[in-house]
Amino acid sequence: MENRYPYQNFYQLVEKNAKKFGRKPAIFEDKLKITHRQLKNYVDSFARYLELIGVRKGDHVSLLMGNSKEFIIAFLAVGKLGAVPVPINTFLKKEEIEYILDHSDSTVLITQEKFHKELTDVFRNTKIQKIIWHGSYPELDQNNLAFEEGLTIQDYEHIKPQGSLDDVAVMIYTSGTTGKPKGVMLTYRNIFSNLINIEKVVPLSHRDRFIVYLPMFHTFTLTATVLLPLYFGSPIVIIKSILPFSNILKQTLLKRVTIFMGVPEVYNALSKAKLPWYFMWFNRLRAFVSGAAPLPESTLKRMREKFPKVPLLEGYGLTEASPVVSINRMEKQKPLSVGPPLPDYQVKIVDDELVELKTGQIGEIIVKGDNVMKGYYKNETATEETVINGWLLTGDMGYVDEDGYIYIVDRKKDLIISKGINIYPREIEEVLMAHPSIEEAAVVGKKDETHGEIPVAFIKLKEDKTLSEKEVRNYLKERLANYKIPKSYYFVEDLPRNATGKVLKRVLKEQVNAGKYD
Repeated sequence: MENRYPYQNFYQLVEKNAKKFGRKPAIFEDKLKITHRQLKNYVDSFARYLELIGVRKGDHVSLLMGNSKEFIIAFLAVGKLGAVPVPINTFLKKEEIEYILDHSDSTVLITQEKFHKELTDVFRNTKIQKIIWHGSYPELDQNNLAFEEGLTIQDYEHIKPQGSLDDVAVMIYTSGTTGKPKGVMLTYRNIFSNLINIEKVVPLSHRDRFIVYLPMFHTFTLTATVLLPLYFGSPIVIIKSILPFSNILKQTLLKRVTIFMGVPEVYNALSKAKLPWYFMWFNRLRAFVSGAAPLPESTLKRMREKFPKVPLLEGYGLTEASPVVSINRMEKQKPLSVGPPLPDYQVKIVDDELVELKTGQIGEIIVKGDNVMKGYYKNETATEETVINGWLLTGDMGYVDEDGYIYIVDRKKDLIISKGINIYPREIEEVLMAHPSIEEAAVVGKKDETHGEIPVAFIKLKEDKTLSEKEVRNYLKERLANYKIPKSYYFVEDLPRNATGKVLKRVLKEQVNAGKYD
């Protein structure tokens, strides 16, 4: 075992924490507190339960569950047996869920009653043989089992944790921006490399407390707010739903949270919220971390004014990189940058021929390191197109400055090419969102006979604000080159999003090209 990797699997973390921090809290959920020792007992018991129903090393077990202690127990128990957990996006609909269950070759599904409707045909349409239900479920039989039963089994001493560094630790399906979702296989080495590297640049310890309100099925949440605290033996404060937002703040205060991970949408709300004086006075926050989508400069500025002593560190990652690639440092941050790469990773900016570009030139970001995925499940073609000589092609466009700080300009797929000129939607969105009346903006390319594509803007106004297309156009004319100025403006109530709050530009693009807004 390499000395860089003190652990072979996640269960070893559970064991270490039970020995070292036995009576200390591992999980807070509502009024409940679970110690590290209790967590280990639950995981042991549930692993035995899974073994009894036939789960073996290498099997795939899907998890369709909201944020809960049960999600964490199930995830760790599946891994203890050397089986592979497959967390599923809880926002998906029936057919999308069935696609993942079937494609992943999962034989067991762990879920809760609220997904009952989506799962009516699972036995017929997938390879699932057993479903374990958490919460009340009316008809239990030999194929529909109760989760709670799995927490009371005692004879588990014989089960030795399976799983070594190069085994698959988790399989996460990416939200398919192109076609069907792909199963990203991440090994224990991939994820531990991420945890070890985060430890090198962010000073964390078992005294920190993390809050988890973003969905646990998402790779950023799973690595940074479930596995990272487990790695340090830090308590996790579980919030079952992002709404009401006031509850997140209340729990942050009551449970003395120190590390707050979020997405831009959350910081946008937080920076504008009227926070009670006692929150500002008594909170224990040490750091805010932002991931999953670019953070607008205006939000960063407001957060800095509101929390001058708590740095907001923007990072960057993708599922295929387990997921963190880079993060701003406590000691030095640059606005609009996602920071330098983590210490053991290499990042290059390349052109379409994969030739490295000079400092400051825009190209595709590629990454190399122990965090690069094993590959896409049952999809060698896609794996070979995405990982070339160990380099992961991210599909993100950006540049690196002279200090090695990375700046994301846009998704390669979002790039608008108009008369052969590259237009980066994010640049236009930044300018739009700096307007005092604009809450949010998304810019996409619309097909055009003479230009190939033209930029069009979707705008969501702040409450009680009005703006005309002419006013927006004049505002942009003062700040952007003419070729970048959108040709049409659509004022909308809301923008379509995925589970982590990322705006679905693909949907907007499809709608606008189908003539929905004409």
